[in-house]
Amino acid sequence: MLRYIAQRLIAFLPTLLGVSVLVFFAMRLIPGDAITAQLGTEAGMLTPTQRAALERYYGLDKPPVEQYFIWLGEVTQGNLGFSIRHGKPVLEVILDRFPLTLQLALMSVIIALLIGIPIGVLSAIYHNTLIDLIGRLFALIGLALPNFLVGTLIIYILSVYFKILPNSGNYVSFGDDPRRNLEQMIFPAFTLGFALAASLMRMTRSAMLEVLREDYIRTARSKGLRERRVTYSHALRNALIPVVTLLGVQAGYLLGGAVIVEQIFALPGLGRLAVNAISQREYALVQGVTLFIAFNFVMINLAVDVIYASIDPRISYGKR
Repeated sequence: MLRYIAQRLIAFLPTLLGVSVLVFFAMRLIPGDAITAQLGTEAGMLTPTQRAALERYYGLDKPPVEQYFIWLGEVTQGNLGFSIRHGKPVLEVILDRFPLTLQLALMSVIIALLIGIPIGVLSAIYHNTLIDLIGRLFALIGLALPNFLVGTLIIYILSVYFKILPNSGNYVSFGDDPRRNLEQMIFPAFTLGFALAASLMRMTRSAMLEVLREDYIRTARSKGLRERRVTYSHALRNALIPVVTLLGVQAGYLLGGAVIVEQIFALPGLGRLAVNAISQREYALVQGVTLFIAFNFVMINLAVDVIYASIDPRISYGKR
């Protein structure tokens, strides 16, 4: 297993390198530059000498290829650059915002697991019954409703109309005030978890229906095992492989920052940070955030592969 993990980590390097190349040069294709974004209309009043000085300050006076290799050399030393607007290193800005995004992703995944998998299992067990119909209707609604609509409805109904929980704004970290933090995070977490629960329900139901038809399930039942044990110890465990795959992909997106949800609920997470950085032409910040998100994706994919082996003993990464 350790050998496999080491091989995968080495194989991830070209992926991260490719991501760095794409995001670096894609940012240079966007009209405008950091100087214009910083100064706005006043940028047109700069003299050639002043603009040249600012280009040297921002590192824009060199060819793009040379800029890339300079930046890549700094990245290999753990330096993602410096954010002008935030007045601090890019890595520090990212680490300041990441705890919120991580908490939002974890809460969303927990909500999705608690809702999606049980409904999917019940829907498969009671196939073509009223329970199955209700489960499929839930999945259809969850997949059809966009996140921005669900979030807006939640804010209006529970916060504005019933005044059950505070609405968006004035974010407080979990360390400062755990209760208020959870009150602020439960809305966006449910908004994301609702759609993810619908996807998990469909995947769980489909996988369970396939597994329940297998010969070893009939054999387990013929041995006199309780139906509950057959369902959860034998069928569900083998049906979790595609569910874990889906969950890993979705978790990667969540750790990249749910841009729309963070915008609706005014949460200072990674997604909102990236959008603002793009509009402000903060090259170093956009490149750093994108590389950080790509790193999260590859690490989650590695974790999913390791979980496969723990779920299904037939899957082994050892030397053959």
